[in-house]
This record gives sequence, C-alpha cells and structure tokens, in this order.
Amino acid sequence: MQAYKEKHLKEDFYNGNAIMVRNGNIQGSIRKQDYIKNLGCDGIWLNPCFASPFYDAGYDVADYKKVAPRYGTNEDLKELFRKAHEKGMKVLLDLVPGHTSTDHEWFRESCKAEKNEYTDRYVWTDDIWDDFKDVGSITGSIRGFSDRNGCCAVNFFSVQPALNFGFARCDKEWQQPMDAPGPMATREAMKDVMRFWM
Repeated sequence: MQAYKEKHLKEDFYNGNAIMVRNGNIQGSIRKQDYIKNLGCDGIWLNPCFASPFYDAGYDVADYKKVAPRYGTNEDLKELFRKAHEKGMKVLLDLVPGHTSTDHEWFRESCKAEKNEYTDRYVWTDDIWDDFKDVGSITGSIRGFSDRNGCCAVNFFSVQPALNFGFARCDKEWQQPMDAPGPMATREAMKDVMRFWM
C-alpha cells in the first residue's frame, strides 16, 4: 500500500494529507512552495478549484465562492495566497466565466417559470422548440427539463449552461444586447466573484 501511495503522490505532484486525489490539494501546494520557488517560478496557476460535480474536471462550477472539498477549504486557499506572497509569488485562479454547472444556484433559479433576478443570467430562447441553429458559436442546448418555456444554450457539455453576456448583434427576439440588464447583471456577478477572491 505504501508503494502504491508513493507512486500516485509522485504522479499527482503532491497531496498534503496523503489521500490520493487526481491533482493533489492546496495543503500539498503550500508545503511545496519552496520547491516551486527554487524552480524559478514566480507564480502558481491552479486549475478550477471551486465546488463542482466534476463532470468536466471542475470546469462545471457549482459555487464560485467555495473551494471544492477534494482540494481543501477556503481557509487553505487564503493560506496559499498568504504564503506565496511572502515568497514573492503570485497565485492565479482559473476562473470559468463562460458557463456554470447545472448544479449552480443561479441556474436552478433561472430554470423557474416565474421571472426572477436570475431569469436572464443564462442564454435562453423564448420557446422550448426554438433552438440555437446558426447562432454564433453556440453548438448545443438543453431543454425540456424545467418549468421554464425555453431552450438553454450550453458550452461544451450539456451540464454547462452558457452565461448570458449579451450579443453584439441581436437577430432573434430572445437575444439581448450586451448592455441589457441581464448581461450587465452577469458581468457584475463575475466581478463580485473576482472581488471575493482578491
């Protein structure tokens, strides 16, 4: 068992509590900061480390303000920031602003039939049968799963509904310009996430 653990710890870089996880954890990164600094690095870039069901390696974020338990806690991440800064290193978080998980609270609220503050947080058509054919780079959709009459655009996988930042050119009734209240609220929500971690 010890040999198995050592093999996987080497493959996964470093895991601070010797529990085998796919990419190590925050405490492991804290303990290896001197090693990282001695390599000549002045920054640490973390893949998405936020709460997620992990259908897409954490790129399906369920809560932007909570560290996924598999990596540690918010306090662990604050400690990583503090100790990295003490060594003259920066920490970059991989923010995923184009979509969330279908498990995100914003999306669950957006799926409701009655209008609310999250109704326009995602890209929705006005009718369940109106799809995204020939609309920009949108290549997929999900529909028929909620009380809302509409089809929701997705990025990459069906568990990643596309956030609404508006459209430069609006050719369909459901499209909103970039300065519409929904897209503006989405931008503010993402700024709020950045402010939270800054």
